[in-house]
Amino acid sequence: MEGTIQIHIEKLPEGYYLATSNDIQGLVAQGRTITETLEIARDVVKKLLESQTQDQSQVKKLGDAFDYPLVIGL
Repeated sequence: MEGTIQIHIEKLPEGYYLATSNDIQGLVAQGRTITETLEIARDVVKKLLESQTQDQSQVKKLGDAFDYPLVIGL
């Protein structure tokens, strides 16, 4: 199953990126780039959902069409 959750990403003063989510309790991921941070966050979410009795209704199932923000380097 694939689904979506909302993730908040902020750049820290040290230059790293931090990802958290109100949808998945306990999600905290940090990386050197946005891409790395999202990859780490994806792995953390999978582990949290597997190990905890997370309410998976927070994960919205993907439909046939959805919007996705594409992050590009400039």
